Amino acid sequence: MGKPRTAASRAKVVAERLAGEFPEARCELDHRNPFELLAATILSAQCTDARVNMVTPALFAEFPTPDDLANADVSRVEQLVKSTGFYASKAKNLIGMARALVDRFDGEVPRDLEDLVTLPGVGRKTGNVVRSVAFDLPGLPVDTHVGRLSRRLGLTTQEDPVKVELELNKFLPPQEWGRFSLRLILHGRRTCDARKPKCRDCVLLDICPSGNP
Repeated sequence: MGKPRTAASRAKVVAERLAGEFPEARCELDHRNPFELLAATILSAQCTDARVNMVTPALFAEFPTPDDLANADVSRVEQLVKSTGFYASKAKNLIGMARALVDRFDGEVPRDLEDLVTLPGVGRKTGNVVRSVAFDLPGLPVDTHVGRLSRRLGLTTQEDPVKVELELNKFLPPQEWGRFSLRLILHGRRTCDARKPKCRDCVLLDICPSGNP
C-alpha cells in the first residue's frame, strides 16, 4: 500500500495503527466519577498525570463532592495541591468550579462543552477530556502531545489548539475523537518524545513526514 497523500487519509491510517498499539486507550488520571476527573484535569495543567494522581486521593478524601469543595478553605486546598504547581490559581479554580456546579448545575458536572467551559479553570481541552472520558461523548482534547504529534505527522500545520482540534475533527468520526486523542497522547509519551523520538520503534515511521529511520 502506498503512502497516504493527504492529511485526511493519513489521519485514518494513524488512527488504525494506534488502535492496534493501544487497544485499551484510557485516561491516565485516576478518577471514580466525572467530578473527580474534572478536578484532576484542572490540576493536570503544567503537571504530569503521575503527580496529579499522587495528590488527588487526599484531596478527594477530604472533599469528595462539589458541595464539600465549594465550602473548602482555599488555604487548605492550596496545601493539598501545592506540589502540582501554580497551586494558588488551581486551588481558586477548584473551589470556583465546585461552587459553579452547586449554584448552576445542581451539583452535577454538565455534559455540554458550552457549559463546561463556563466553569473556572476549564477550557476546551479540559471540557473535551470530561466529555470524552467521563461521558463517552464526542470530544478531542488537544494537549501538547496531540498538537506536537499532529504537526509531526503532517495532519495539521496549525499551532493554536482550538484550530488543531477543529481540523482533526474533520478527519475522523465523532465517536473516535476521544480515543484518537488518548492514543496520540500515549504514543507521545511512549515513543514520539519531544526531544528524542524513538523513530525506529514507531509503527507510524513509514507514513510520518518527520520520521528519521
